[in-house]
Amino acid sequence: MCGIVGLFLKDQSLAPQLGNMLTDMLITMTDRGPDSAGIAIYGAESAGKTKITVQSPNPNTDFVGLADELGKKLGATVGQTNNDTHTVLEIPASQFEAARAALAEIRPSVRIMSRGESIEIYKEVGLPKDVADRFNLNGMSGTHGIGHTRMATESAVTTMGAHPFNTGPDQCLVHNGSLSNHNSLRRKLHREGVVIQTENDTEVGAAYLTWKMMNGATLGEALETSIDDLDGFFTFVVGTKDGFGVVRDPIACKPAVMAETDQYVAFGSEYRALVNLPGIEDARVWEPEPSTVYFWSHNDSPTTHEKAA
Repeated sequence: MCGIVGLFLKDQSLAPQLGNMLTDMLITMTDRGPDSAGIAIYGAESAGKTKITVQSPNPNTDFVGLADELGKKLGATVGQTNNDTHTVLEIPASQFEAARAALAEIRPSVRIMSRGESIEIYKEVGLPKDVADRFNLNGMSGTHGIGHTRMATESAVTTMGAHPFNTGPDQCLVHNGSLSNHNSLRRKLHREGVVIQTENDTEVGAAYLTWKMMNGATLGEALETSIDDLDGFFTFVVGTKDGFGVVRDPIACKPAVMAETDQYVAFGSEYRALVNLPGIEDARVWEPEPSTVYFWSHNDSPTTHEKAA
């Protein structure tokens, strides 16, 4: 099962409503996956800084003095904004790996949810409405975002098993389906130096895209090669700093629908996730084709590329 939503704003006057619109879409998908939920929001960039969103099962102790201790380790000023079980740390852009090592030393129970100039990921066990309420997700502003409500099949119901997964700067992925070759691919990616934190097959899919882009592929090219390299059935929605992409496997057995207006592009596992969006009655609505990569960016024209048979 699982439910996926995504929203890319063309009209930036809607930016203050992004969290509210995306949260409403996700809550509508609750019965597709009630065990955990998460949202990635792409908001204001932190100039010259990297934002690290971290989670702790013990925020009342782990977050106290965290910025000061991490700053001493890095020799830099670190910003900190707490939000329930998550906190966003702002560090110098070049010091992520040093910060990762320092966090493992000074706060071993803290887990990294995301990193990048604009991305923040909030995810927890529980119903989408409860997760949204605890992080005040409906009050968040941004340019685009993706979300997921999960029904666990291949791994335990945990915070780390929830989607979205972030494996590269400002990159994240949500997934509906199941990959059959994720264990062999995980071993290969580990040898290539790609960090994978969980046993979830979706994180392997995200890490695969990161690895391809580390080796010079564009996101579109990485999504295209995923059609051949990833065995199983899948619908991926991928977020990047500039936009988001969609790809389905050649069989495309998992449900998916998209809508586009002059104001936004939206994705949902089912049409009912889209019905409350403004102007949906006049939107172009379609089902994304199998083996076809769709991508929208704030910097470029939208692209669609169908893999040759």
